[in-house]
Amino acid sequence: MLFVAAIKKIDIRKLMSYLVSERLLMEGRAKKMKTYTKRQQEIINASIQLIARDGIQQLTIKNLAGELGITDGAIYRHFKSKMDILLGILDQFRGSKSRALGQVRQDESSEIEKLRHFFLQRFKQFSTNPALTAVIFSEEIFQNDKQLAREVFDIMISVQNNILQIIEKGQQNGNIRDDLSSTSLSMMFIGTLRFIVTKWHLSGFDFNLEQEGQKLWNDFEKLIKS
Repeated sequence: MLFVAAIKKIDIRKLMSYLVSERLLMEGRAKKMKTYTKRQQEIINASIQLIARDGIQQLTIKNLAGELGITDGAIYRHFKSKMDILLGILDQFRGSKSRALGQVRQDESSEIEKLRHFFLQRFKQFSTNPALTAVIFSEEIFQNDKQLAREVFDIMISVQNNILQIIEKGQQNGNIRDDLSSTSLSMMFIGTLRFIVTKWHLSGFDFNLEQEGQKLWNDFEKLIKS
């Protein structure tokens, strides 16, 4: 899976230290989301569908042009290379997560409710666009390219830092139990989400993801509630 491929290259102790001591620095240098034209968005969406259906090996400019019914040159007018398209996919995914986290931060409800909202919204997103899981959770797409792996790692750290801050605030307010490490809880939160989405993807989307997500959240809430 995509995030697993990135984390294999990172010492877990260094990751834990990075999360705790550098999270504000990471947020300070967060990347500005790009704006895509209508045609660029069509190319990105078609790429996601092509990868989901035929695998990353079949994502070529020629195949993509055929998928869209346009010439190779038309693709190159919008993206310089296949790499740029993959980076565009990651940028779109980063943008969707940033918007979701922004909504959570603006929510005036309790920290547990904020976590619940983000958790369940992720399942709704993937249910709406199942092809996205074939890209985001495909290890072979990103494991052999340092730039893509770095992009994935940045997304992972950004999300975890936001979840970490919500958990820490909840612990301070007495809403979330404080006898467990906030870092460990944030990893459990993200790991639980990733596990069920990966299971859903590998099963061929054989069960209702949103219903299973709700069941998992109910149990996770019991675990973290003070």
